[in-house]
Amino acid sequence: MLASKKFHLLTTVPLLIFLSTINLFGASSSAVLSETKNIIEPSIFMVLPFVILLLLIATGPLFYKHLWERHYPKISILLGLVTLVYYLYVLNDYESVLHIFTEYVSFIALLSSLFVASGGILIKVDKEATPLANVLFLLLGAVIANVIGTTGAAMLLIRPFIKMNEERIKPYHIIFFIFLVSNVGGALTPIGDPPLFIGFLRGVPFFWVIENVWYIWAPTVLLILLVFYFIDKRNKSGEENIAKKKYTGAIEFKGAKNLIYLVVIILAVFIDPNVMSWVPSLSPLPFGIREVIMFGVVYLSYKNAHPDILKANEFDFEPIKEVAYLFVGIFLTMVPALQLIANFAQTKHELLNTTTFYWATGSLSAVLDNTPTYLNFLSAAMGKFFLDVNVQAQVLDFVSKDDVFLRAISVSAVFFGAMTYIGNGPNFMVKSISERAGIEMPSFFAYVFKYSIPILVPIYVLVWLVFFR
Repeated sequence: MLASKKFHLLTTVPLLIFLSTINLFGASSSAVLSETKNIIEPSIFMVLPFVILLLLIATGPLFYKHLWERHYPKISILLGLVTLVYYLYVLNDYESVLHIFTEYVSFIALLSSLFVASGGILIKVDKEATPLANVLFLLLGAVIANVIGTTGAAMLLIRPFIKMNEERIKPYHIIFFIFLVSNVGGALTPIGDPPLFIGFLRGVPFFWVIENVWYIWAPTVLLILLVFYFIDKRNKSGEENIAKKKYTGAIEFKGAKNLIYLVVIILAVFIDPNVMSWVPSLSPLPFGIREVIMFGVVYLSYKNAHPDILKANEFDFEPIKEVAYLFVGIFLTMVPALQLIANFAQTKHELLNTTTFYWATGSLSAVLDNTPTYLNFLSAAMGKFFLDVNVQAQVLDFVSKDDVFLRAISVSAVFFGAMTYIGNGPNFMVKSISERAGIEMPSFFAYVFKYSIPILVPIYVLVWLVFFR
């Protein structure tokens, strides 16, 4: 155990210091690269570390669970270092590394702050978990996801959802929670899911999403809930224990002060120089005031949380540690894949139509981070009209021209994040919390082939046929 901790320190700390040093002293090199766009395309073989990492994530918990649980941080970091060394010493491409590192810091700041802040809130629902009650709970979670984000809603509601269903809990309960609360639900606002927020930062009007996506969101959510209802109706486990219990119907809420922390996190999302011109940039540091605030919330919300609430929630840092280690490898190793995809999309944009944007964005968002995937295909779609995604006025022009492309990219980037455990950050956290609560969650492949493909793909095909074909 001590050796493992030493390894984490010996690998993670130097990596972060090294990247920060590059950012501080390599600014001129990055500027030249950005200005000239003279970045060499990575070798197709550099996609291998990403593929290997995905395969290990999929097979590790299934075939060599104890080995994987003990060594996954080392594996993730080492595969990430392969890509890092290739970009720094073979391609001399500092800009791509700095960009992905900055995205990772923002990603982990948001997830960790929401995770810790929600861990200090205790919600108890003393109500029988009937199929209808569960449907209403998941629908409420899907709506809330648009106000505090999919991560915030997932972290706030997963524990009370598990406790509410404790007499009859099955893996499918958690799977549908991931489908609706951690992903599909957050498709209505830029706050809901990171790719939509990136679109907002680039110039997509804030209310464009809800105005143009609600009529796709509503039937999709209702169809998923309908499937869940019929599955849940067949679940007869725990009926004897449920019959003996007397439910008051009361909802207990403790830790209300942590709602303030959640509000601070959501407001901090907008503290960005691209949104508010008065916000100072901390460049060349690889983070901004937003991330400083979020990490501050991590410290303050945990320090001031009531011990009894943390104990009742069985709160510990293991879920966020798992996400942090796995996604540092995912973020680094996916850089070559994203660049190859972006280059193809932008050079062959005339071959891309609405169907291509919908399925390509969706398929890649299931296994790659959906934020850069969204941005790459938004850039390609704008290229069809000879517009630049980096110019806000041109983004507005694009939205006014033919927003069916933007609609397809926005919907699929959010919806398809539910297809795998790694499709969206909160998916893994919900899985980890559920496993620590004693629920035997399906493996990576079982999740995909038993749940997401048979349930979500037919619904997503229907969405394509009705709205994007």
